[in-house]
Amino acid sequence: MEELTTYDGTVHSLIFQNAENGYTVLRLLTEEGEVVTVVGCIPCVAPGEHLTVSGVWEQHPQHGQQLRAVELERALPEDEEEIFNYLSSGICKGVGPATARNIVDRFGVETLEILEQAPERLTAIKGITARKAQEIAAGFRQHMGMRRLMAFLARYELPPVLAMQLRQTYGDAALEMVQNNPYLLSTDDCGVEFSVTDAIALSMGFDEGCQARLQAAVTFELSHNERNGHVFLPRGKLIAATAQLLGCDESLPEAALDTLVERGTVVQERVANVEACYLRRLWEAETEACARLNALLEVSADQSRQAERTVEEIQQEAGITYAPQQRRAVELAAQVGVLILTGGPGTGKTTAVRGIVALFRKMGLDIVLAAPTGRAAKRMSELTGMEAQTVHRLLGMSWNDATHQITFQKTEKEPLEADAVVVDEMSMVDLPLFSALLRALRPGTRLVLVGDADQLPSVGAGNVFADLIRSGRVETVFLREVFRQASESAIIRNAHAVNVGQPPQMTNDQGDFFFLCRRDAQRTVSTVVELCKTRLPEKMGIPADQIQVLTPTRKGPSGTIRLNQCLQEALNPAAADKRELMWGERLFREGDRIMQTRNDYDVVWEKADGTVGTGMFNGDVGKIVEIDPSGEWLMMDFDGRSAAYSLEMLSEVDLAYAQTVHKAQGSEYRCVVMAAMPAAQSLMVRGVLYTALTRARELLILVGDDAAVRAMAENDRQQRRYSGLRWRLAHYQKDHKE
Repeated sequence: MEELTTYDGTVHSLIFQNAENGYTVLRLLTEEGEVVTVVGCIPCVAPGEHLTVSGVWEQHPQHGQQLRAVELERALPEDEEEIFNYLSSGICKGVGPATARNIVDRFGVETLEILEQAPERLTAIKGITARKAQEIAAGFRQHMGMRRLMAFLARYELPPVLAMQLRQTYGDAALEMVQNNPYLLSTDDCGVEFSVTDAIALSMGFDEGCQARLQAAVTFELSHNERNGHVFLPRGKLIAATAQLLGCDESLPEAALDTLVERGTVVQERVANVEACYLRRLWEAETEACARLNALLEVSADQSRQAERTVEEIQQEAGITYAPQQRRAVELAAQVGVLILTGGPGTGKTTAVRGIVALFRKMGLDIVLAAPTGRAAKRMSELTGMEAQTVHRLLGMSWNDATHQITFQKTEKEPLEADAVVVDEMSMVDLPLFSALLRALRPGTRLVLVGDADQLPSVGAGNVFADLIRSGRVETVFLREVFRQASESAIIRNAHAVNVGQPPQMTNDQGDFFFLCRRDAQRTVSTVVELCKTRLPEKMGIPADQIQVLTPTRKGPSGTIRLNQCLQEALNPAAADKRELMWGERLFREGDRIMQTRNDYDVVWEKADGTVGTGMFNGDVGKIVEIDPSGEWLMMDFDGRSAAYSLEMLSEVDLAYAQTVHKAQGSEYRCVVMAAMPAAQSLMVRGVLYTALTRARELLILVGDDAAVRAMAENDRQQRRYSGLRWRLAHYQKDHKE
């Protein structure tokens, strides 16, 4: 932790202030007469205010030394001149310098008290009507509400930016609501750790057995496990986990759970002999996905008479002959409403998809292609010659500030104008997104789902692709034959070996697959850096920007955090013509490769042709094009989409020279360098290694511990995800006939 420097002083002037996120640049006149530039999230600050600021000194490329505020205490101005400066700064709508002078001359040091508690007295001043007095008072109370909210949060060492989030969520009542129920801080809107919120509530006098605490703990456990991929939790496990979280008897969370079920916040239903407990939105997503998929399955789409002749035409036009399973997939696409196509690398999925698209075209269908990530959609476009979009953009996903929920423009009320939808990389699609996609399909729309069932499951809740296959309800074509040309690739041979539990062949005479044994983490990192900086660009002609470093983990001596620091220094070092910005413990520099780490539906982007849109999504990779000279925003480019990012948005951006294997799902790279060192047990599994190998198109280099690689290949332990989709699909027809 960096050492903090503390100053006491009065706000002399504001250089910059963003009303939406609270980011501020100000001049602080210290008690010793020194003027200090302070930057940070300091909402509603104004000249005349007293501040005690503790922060870290940073060197700004243009503006020199600045103190980045880490901790903050605030006090209202006390003497008349400070009150005048404060009031005339624009904190109250309708109060400029002249009105402020009149108010302060009349009420002196009591001015601020009058504004908040007795605004009717303002009418004694010429020109201030009763209506204007109330408007001034309303503005001042709103301002004071934000100040008090910040003071409340500061008391518990919570960051000032949280005040902005609370204000956006709960409006003027934010402080009152949080004081009445501090557990609101642990909802998805705010994201404060439950242990922190719990300590705050208990220190405020909340009883350990109160319903607010117990119910918040139950819903926190469900939300926390959603982030681990679970759609529901069995009742017994939920109660036990909540009791352990709170350190209490199981009877207390059991009663709280019953209350939440009665209220409808949690849905409890018997699924596959388990009492399943769902957050309502996930239960709705699962049941609706099941019902809508069944509706598509029940529509007769049989055009088998034409299919055989059409497939012959497609083969002649393309100059190819399909393998039996490829041909079966193309013909089935004409005969069924929903089709799954799955297979590993080199098994001909792309050829089969091209055939299915050609078939749909000959049938005169309007076709839409989609994939979960921008990179996967781009690759799909290149392989098919048709435009493909991310599923998010296809559905018009956005964030609704009023309801604090994701919304979709495309629903059953405004469905997609498509007769057939083909989705690639389906293993990445989580349950809520799949449910939203099904809602947007018109009755009778043909749906083709393509992917590799052996890859890692989605980051979000559910195991949709595997559940659909295992349900036995959806017609599925398994492509298992590795074609001769593909079998010549050691990458593909080794990927298939790993998939059946055998370690990859760790020799260096395989053409496109190399293993460099390094049993020390530091040597592994230095070798990875050397490969990316010099050896691959100089010896094999592969530029650094076409190399992607992968690793199983974020943390540790060979995790993405460490690798990104080293690769940034090697591939994009500091230079006089490159601006840079320190944000927390991370350094961002012009030219850096970056990644969006969570969905942000409000980011506005623009293409060179003037096309404007919104939304950046988890996994989107881009580059820092420019850092504003004042350090207030950064211009990013994501595959031709330019977007300005303010400082608080940097919490959802990370360097991307190195990525975790999970983040690389759905992407393909010319060259992959994988740092294969021991990590957490849950990451040392076959699925992680298999997914990493299948990301490489031309060259793959494993650098690391051969024992770790073998252990991953042998470990087929898959974390069980609690999901009811497979069971619901298998039982849907029976249940709805009874």
